[in-house]
Amino acid sequence: MAEYRDGRIKRLAAALKREGVAPDVSEQILDGGEALTAHTAPDAMAAWFATAMERMDSLIEANQRVAVRERCACCLGGKRLQLSKAIGQAGGTLEERVAAADATPFVFGHSVAMQPDGRIRVEFQPSQWEEYRCSCIRAPGASMSVTYCQCCQGHVKRHLQFALGRHLRGWVRSSALSSGGKSPCSFDFEILD
Repeated sequence: MAEYRDGRIKRLAAALKREGVAPDVSEQILDGGEALTAHTAPDAMAAWFATAMERMDSLIEANQRVAVRERCACCLGGKRLQLSKAIGQAGGTLEERVAAADATPFVFGHSVAMQPDGRIRVEFQPSQWEEYRCSCIRAPGASMSVTYCQCCQGHVKRHLQFALGRHLRGWVRSSALSSGGKSPCSFDFEILD
């Protein structure tokens, strides 16, 4: 079994295992990851993740990919967790909780808004910028499968569930990374209960 020295790759390996991905499939996805460290050049790290996400896309069905990448979410505790739980504990209507989440950019980014169809949209950046960057993969011009971005969707989903007091299903609407910097990071969530 390979030993991974980069934290993001360790989380991916652990998530693949927890979601029951067959060891031989996980090995194919993670191939070459043991050579990378926190000091690996950003372009090389982005290239490895792009390849790993392509492998995931071809080797794992969509629901399992989402579950794996949601498990890779970061920033799930600390101040962000306190703020999202505080919104939920304050109570109020769904609309009031959405407004409170919208007023908490440290957790949710640029905006949180109820859509006419009842979905909740979270946008990390405003939609009028000329160029966007991923905060996780710091390689200018890098682009890769939206599968990578499911980890950020998982971050937002976890905190939004605490804030709204509802179970959610989410998906990436657009992302800086998958669009090559042309679109902002935006996520939609359906309320399940």
